Amino acid sequence: MHRKLLLQILFALSLSAVAIAQESAVSKGFALTPPMGWNTWNKFQCNVSDELVRGMADAIVKSGMKDAGYQYIVIDDCWQVSRDANANIVPDPQRFPNGMKALADYVHSLGLKFGIYSDAGTKTCAGRPAGLGHEYQDALMYASWGVDYLKYDWCSTLPGQDAKSSYANIRQALDASGRPIVLSICEWGGRQPWLWGKQSGGNLWRTTGDIQDRWAGKKEWSPGNCCSNGMLDIVDENADLYSFAGPGHWNDPDMLEVGNGGMTTIEYRTHFSLWAIMAAPLIAGNDVRNMTPEIRDILTNKEVIAIDQDPLGRQGRRVWKDGDLEVWGRQLQNGDRAMILLNRGSAEQEITVNWEQVGYPSHLGAAVRDLWAHKDLGKFTGKFSASVASHGVVMVTVRP
Repeated sequence: MHRKLLLQILFALSLSAVAIAQESAVSKGFALTPPMGWNTWNKFQCNVSDELVRGMADAIVKSGMKDAGYQYIVIDDCWQVSRDANANIVPDPQRFPNGMKALADYVHSLGLKFGIYSDAGTKTCAGRPAGLGHEYQDALMYASWGVDYLKYDWCSTLPGQDAKSSYANIRQALDASGRPIVLSICEWGGRQPWLWGKQSGGNLWRTTGDIQDRWAGKKEWSPGNCCSNGMLDIVDENADLYSFAGPGHWNDPDMLEVGNGGMTTIEYRTHFSLWAIMAAPLIAGNDVRNMTPEIRDILTNKEVIAIDQDPLGRQGRRVWKDGDLEVWGRQLQNGDRAMILLNRGSAEQEITVNWEQVGYPSHLGAAVRDLWAHKDLGKFTGKFSASVASHGVVMVTVRP
């Protein structure tokens, strides 16, 4: 198809796609809390297979992660190899010899949900066949397989291709399939998806470039090709977007790196705490089959997960900063506050939070609970102080 004609088709579709996405009944009422699950990319990248996904689904159950709330098992890039004579997308027959429906059926048999990956351009980021011009055909195929979650990337898009219209189009196609499918918009934040992602039918949208497994620092993927982001760089880019998140539509600061080896246990606890207070999707990316007890304890901390999953859906925000020391706060549905005392520095420091910073009057007496120590700390009036380890957090709830 000529590029000019394709662009004309995309433009014509865009006008109806946005309107229909707004009115869709199929896609309403899910992802009311941030999605939780596991994705192949951070640990395995293109080394995906039926055996890997089944094994990881088993481990999600056996490790206690399913019981902690993780639902979606998502295969990222590289599962697809071609299109057949009818232009249907073809999974890699060597790596997925039983086909995708059999794999989805297995995942569903464990009480989990099944997710898959494609791209709004002509090729995926790994150069595999993508979805442009095949949105409705692919959506019907995904629905027939039993897909519950679609991550949709933004590689190899055409010059002038409009992200808002492209994502509204795939949402319209998913809804036309009749199957409720969570849509994860993955265009890396360059086109400000927080301004239009909800209108286009996205349930979550990436707000940043890709995360890498380190504490901080941006690095080029290749000369002139910027950038991968350290965990704190991701946090800083996502921090001020709190007003755009809410039930059914979430800011996505990318998947978790917890357990992949590039940070310390203290840093991973900080990573997980910040994602929870920011109401971020909790999509693990480690080898769940081979976790240390410390990593398992981070990923399955139900008290921290409860903050992420609070049904009010209000993303937490940074309420105070002084150099390397920060306080973050989040209002919860029951009127409590969740708070993080964060120390980015290289030495242990004491941090104090004043009640006014999180919307309480200074005279208020409130009970404080430490969510990592699983311990009630007592009643405090007006403020709370704690000593915080280098690169660490103290995460608490405050109940009047």
